[in-house]
Amino acid sequence: MTSDTRAKMVAGAADLMSRRGVNATSMREVVRHSGTPRGSIGHHFPRGKQQLIEDALVFAGEQVSGPLAHLTQSRGAIAGLRTFISLWRQTLERSQFQAGCPVLAVAVEQYVSDATDRDGEPDEVAQQHLLDLANGVFADWQRIMFTALRNEGVTRARARRLAALVIASVEGTVAMCRAARSAQPLDDVRQELELVLSGALAQA
Repeated sequence: MTSDTRAKMVAGAADLMSRRGVNATSMREVVRHSGTPRGSIGHHFPRGKQQLIEDALVFAGEQVSGPLAHLTQSRGAIAGLRTFISLWRQTLERSQFQAGCPVLAVAVEQYVSDATDRDGEPDEVAQQHLLDLANGVFADWQRIMFTALRNEGVTRARARRLAALVIASVEGTVAMCRAARSAQPLDDVRQELELVLSGALAQA
């Protein structure tokens, strides 16, 4: 039960971050959103909001990296690309284009401390740590695509560049879809990325 409560809070925080950003995701809102007891916050997250954001960031990364790694290993790079895009399409459509990527939210926001002695002030130390975690998530997704491309014969240097292209393109397109309230940008980017990857694989 205890671990279930903690998991709900982490998942709820990740969802709120994807919709509202980091600083608008308060502990109170996470409790309300996840339907968990308010008294459990201090028990599960003794370092407060920063710890919850950190755990939510790791959780969000794993929600993508698990399926992405499985599909690329079993069916190759293009199947992995389609899976990556499909996951974001589901997130967008399920939330009626209100939710995006919580990892991107961490990357683009200046973290503001919720500590009582620094409430409302930028926290540079926490910011750097959160950026390191976000960078780690993006690097993990790139590593999965890089490995898939290498397994299909693409050179190391090009596989690295293509992996960065895939992740950067899709992350940016998710933001475009939210603004347009349409998945059309994802469809367009998927088609072009598939052409690029197919060309690279044909040359391998």
